Amino acid sequence: MLDRVAEIKEVIPAVREEDFGPLEMLLAEGGIKKVRRLAKGGRERQDSVWSALGLVPPGTSAVAIHDAVRPFANAQFISGLISALFEPGWDGVVPGLMPKDTIKQRGEGGCVKGTLARDGLIAVQTPQIFLYDVLLRAYQEAMASGNYGTDDSALVEAAGGRVRVVPGLSENIKITTPEDGMIAGAIFKYREGVFF
Repeated sequence: MLDRVAEIKEVIPAVREEDFGPLEMLLAEGGIKKVRRLAKGGRERQDSVWSALGLVPPGTSAVAIHDAVRPFANAQFISGLISALFEPGWDGVVPGLMPKDTIKQRGEGGCVKGTLARDGLIAVQTPQIFLYDVLLRAYQEAMASGNYGTDDSALVEAAGGRVRVVPGLSENIKITTPEDGMIAGAIFKYREGVFF
């Protein structure tokens, strides 16, 4: 999908070193042309992104960071995020959805500590897109201090960057559990026009 986004010039996956060979074969079989090099994946997600950032050519205007476990972001959605980044005054843009469920804070022993107002909450997705210089500086500061964020925008925010939230894509789910896989199968069938 990233290969079909006109604004994206290169894709640099971060993967385990032992997976370089198999991935290169899959990319060749799939005709993927924008992947020209691979970054060595790290212990934590942030280590992997840091490794990939080391391969980004100087002079790059923006970097999109995307989780491979979110396969349903489409080219039109990503192009819209890129356009949103380049509106004046922003260092980054993240897609997000308001939670449908009530969110509670859990206290000690499983006791409810509080209920959060949904209208002020956003569940963020990827890709998250940033001005390259801002993201690089945020990562340099985070890695030097040992600060590990829950996502890339947290690091940019900690470095004083202005991150914009724009509407996410409900189909842009993160596949991490067997149940997510079932939902992903339904989304794939829906997109292919197979209705059940």
